Amino acid sequence: MRLLSNKYLLFIFRLILGFIFIYSGIEKISSPTGFSDAVLNYKLLPDIFINFFAIILPWIELIAGLLLLFGIAVKENSLIINSLLLIFIIAISISLIRGLNIDCGCFGTSGGTKIGITKLIENIILLLPGFFLMKFSSNFLVLK
Repeated sequence: MRLLSNKYLLFIFRLILGFIFIYSGIEKISSPTGFSDAVLNYKLLPDIFINFFAIILPWIELIAGLLLLFGIAVKENSLIINSLLLIFIIAISISLIRGLNIDCGCFGTSGGTKIGITKLIENIILLLPGFFLMKFSSNFLVLK
């Protein structure tokens, strides 16, 4: 446990999650129509909510990623990011069970990565640093 609470390791976790979610948010914000189409392909939300979700989600990712990167409310923003990751894991799992062959929409339209077991494992792995940040926080190199 001592290693996992190391301030340098926690700082690296903040950087990794922060940059991933900042990049993801920016990519989705830059192409709202493309991201809206990706959300629609999952066939999990009623059509009336698709555009709202496609507009709001990227901003949540961007803001939570920025705040995490700068060490502001680390536990809270780690919780937000882990909540998003859980939603993504559930959406990918349901889509895999249903046999859908769709782009994940993870980084907007830039990657064109298909959903699959690899994408599922990536999201599960990203949960781990978020859990450690929620448990131990990180006050190394923070803006106050």
